[in-house]
Amino acid sequence: MDESMAVDGDDFGPLDGRMRGILAVALGSIIVGGTADLVMDRPQHWLSFHVVFETLMIAGALLMATTLWLGWWRAAHAAASLRSSLDRESEERDRWRASARHALEGLGQAIDAKFGEWRLTPAEREVALLLLKGYGHKQIAARTSRSERTVRQHAGVVYEKAGLGGRAELAAFFLHDLMLPEQERESLILDAAVGS
Repeated sequence: MDESMAVDGDDFGPLDGRMRGILAVALGSIIVGGTADLVMDRPQHWLSFHVVFETLMIAGALLMATTLWLGWWRAAHAAASLRSSLDRESEERDRWRASARHALEGLGQAIDAKFGEWRLTPAEREVALLLLKGYGHKQIAARTSRSERTVRQHAGVVYEKAGLGGRAELAAFFLHDLMLPEQERESLILDAAVGS
């Protein structure tokens, strides 16, 4: 069996496992009890109300047991498939990070050097970097244990020292000249021309 298809019995937690056990015992009791009662009764007429009623109960319990088992089986395999997909995406993200590490370190050093040229204080550097990462003032305040007002003041000082008009200009300052490899850039230009 493929590892992605292997499913634990506890995929949905201990409560689900107990519920499955209780339902299995209840439905099994109906099936076994009903069948045993029919056999012990040794009915003379198979179309009597009692026999038809018990047969319908047994059939209903079998149908419910089968339906529940199929539902659990599908849910467990869907969860296993989702876990496998998440694992693949996590591995892909880790591979990208590893391959881009050198470029990101270079970009980080360049950003730090520019922050030094702008004579940003450590607090201003921290706020500027978090702004570049896309965090809002409230989020930065929560992450840095500062008030939102203080974060706004730091952001304003960063923009003033850098001679920039705001967050968008700060991001554009560092990313404006970022280019894709030549072949991909040409492909994007052609796609844009065809699409318009």
